[in-house]
Amino acid sequence: MNLNKSTLKTFAIILAISWTLITGVAHVMATDTQKATFAGGCFWCMEHPFESLDGVISVVSGYIGGHEEAPTYKEVSAGKTGHAEAVEITYDPDKISYEELLEVFWRQVDPTDGGGQFVDRGSQYRTGIFYHDDAQKKAALASKEALGKKRIFGKPIVTEITRATTFYPAEEYHQDYYKENPIRYKFYRSRSGRDDFLEKHWTKDGKGIKQTTWTEEELKERLTPLQYKVTRKNGTERPFDNAYWDNKQEGIYVDIISGAPLFSSTDKFVSGTGWPSFTRPLKTADIDEVEDSSFFMKRVEVRSGHSDSHLGHVFTDGPAPTGLRYCINSAALRFVPKKDLKKEGYEHYLPLFE
Repeated sequence: MNLNKSTLKTFAIILAISWTLITGVAHVMATDTQKATFAGGCFWCMEHPFESLDGVISVVSGYIGGHEEAPTYKEVSAGKTGHAEAVEITYDPDKISYEELLEVFWRQVDPTDGGGQFVDRGSQYRTGIFYHDDAQKKAALASKEALGKKRIFGKPIVTEITRATTFYPAEEYHQDYYKENPIRYKFYRSRSGRDDFLEKHWTKDGKGIKQTTWTEEELKERLTPLQYKVTRKNGTERPFDNAYWDNKQEGIYVDIISGAPLFSSTDKFVSGTGWPSFTRPLKTADIDEVEDSSFFMKRVEVRSGHSDSHLGHVFTDGPAPTGLRYCINSAALRFVPKKDLKKEGYEHYLPLFE
């Protein structure tokens, strides 16, 4: 039977409508399920990270965000439709939150690339978050802002956040491609540049930030003159004239360059020196202590183990329980208040304040 393009389009539109109706009915029947839609370049690479999560019911590859009804893969990949390759995720919010899905999404993509993803170029391979309600929009915007503050990539986050429109499921042979064609999938992925990028910025488990490596020129652009002087030139800011010396809010202090957690307000005390002072770091493994003989005196310098930034010095005239005083420059730190810990991905430090 020969079918012209118009007929095929009609069938595709009917299929899309049927898909919407079927999933809508399923949503009514199981009111505890919700949808999330993300574009992250080639959709083959976006299925597995989500399908492996507890609470995710299904992941479907498809197209969204364009002007063409019922697009085909050939049309989308040619960049003629305005659509992006994407995945539509059905999940149980009682088992996994939308915020957790956002965290997984950011760890699969290069959110600073506005021209595509890795070897795949063009707007059809752009990154995007397509929200389904105002709560998702708010969460997506907050997570984007939080990621930008962590300064992981050295470039602005350009991922678009827009309202979800009609999602068109891709052709059947694209669904679960990594399972159905494992050899071809591994060959493509290994040469796409995606894994190299992710391995550069994230730890092996995909949850932590790797040690930051930026050029000095990049750091000069990213930091204020004072922040650069303190962190890269071992400078010292003026006492009683800096951001955090008198800060009494609950929260944690992170590396201004890498975003690595360094100190907590629970260990902060009033030293009378005019600089933020702490009895101990959050994790000693994240702090390097080195002998400093500058200015004709012997001191112990404190540096960040993640960015090799100068933070300050540690002295033995602190209060109990450690007897130590970590005297730190505000310019080397960024404060994350308690109320923003979850939003910025530091929620595992919330028990410190309970």
